Amino acid sequence: MWLQVAVQADEAHAETLSEALMDAGALSVSIDDADAGTPDEVPQFGEPGHPAQPLWQHSRVVALFDRDVELAVALAEAAAQAGLDAVPPFTVEEVAEQDWVRLTQSQFDPIEIDPRLWIVPSWHVAPDPNAINIEMDPGLAFGTGSHPTTRLCLQWVLDNIPAGCSVLDYGCGSGILAIAAAKVGAGKVVGIDIDERALESTRDNAERNHVSIEVVHSGTPVTARYDRVIANILTNPLCVLAPAIAACVADGGKLVLSGVLEPQAEQVIAAYAPYIALKVGATHEGWVRLEGQR
Repeated sequence: MWLQVAVQADEAHAETLSEALMDAGALSVSIDDADAGTPDEVPQFGEPGHPAQPLWQHSRVVALFDRDVELAVALAEAAAQAGLDAVPPFTVEEVAEQDWVRLTQSQFDPIEIDPRLWIVPSWHVAPDPNAINIEMDPGLAFGTGSHPTTRLCLQWVLDNIPAGCSVLDYGCGSGILAIAAAKVGAGKVVGIDIDERALESTRDNAERNHVSIEVVHSGTPVTARYDRVIANILTNPLCVLAPAIAACVADGGKLVLSGVLEPQAEQVIAAYAPYIALKVGATHEGWVRLEGQR
């Protein structure tokens, strides 16, 4: 049995209080909107290249403690470390012990992208052993097949990767798109990312799926040209990187972009217009897939 403590905090103290609670012995700490579910709820969205948004004016810092902790002492220490004159209002509830690994795993079932392609967590048996099955577990790097943009790109990969063609996955994340390309018959497959964790995840997932993928940090100049270039990132970095991404597409090659909301499609199309003409190829749950050919 554990104790879950929810402490009220303002924007100025939420982060310092969460750090102080960890120092005081909390097993985990999270911050959420104290006004969630009310008309005063404030959504938080982020995108690479954009300034980070401040925390909520009314925050709730939730800490998990061992039931044997001297809670009053821990909270007093944390409040003092955070620069507060007193412990803010808080609530406490008991949380039963659970097998957190099994509980987490139960939330992730195999995902059917298409009858031809499934994304299968390692603790499941593939529903269709005759389909293309990508073994992929949730992790730090983005991309497990559940997001609409990943699904849009995977569907494109199934129909647009001829045997032996070269493929570049720009912003590879978990490597799921590069792995899918390799499994449908691509020749040389390269994954590029700025995040070392993503590169490591791509290497591990490629090995797990018995495919060969070259992994490259985005700081390394790309001199090769590819028959197929896929970039599933977000609108802002896609626009900023338009010259670099477009330059990777070989003559006659195809480019597919996603991570773009429907209202943002024209912005991305305009950014790539000097290099490759793009059009909306498909939409899903408010997201679009843009396609073009050099």
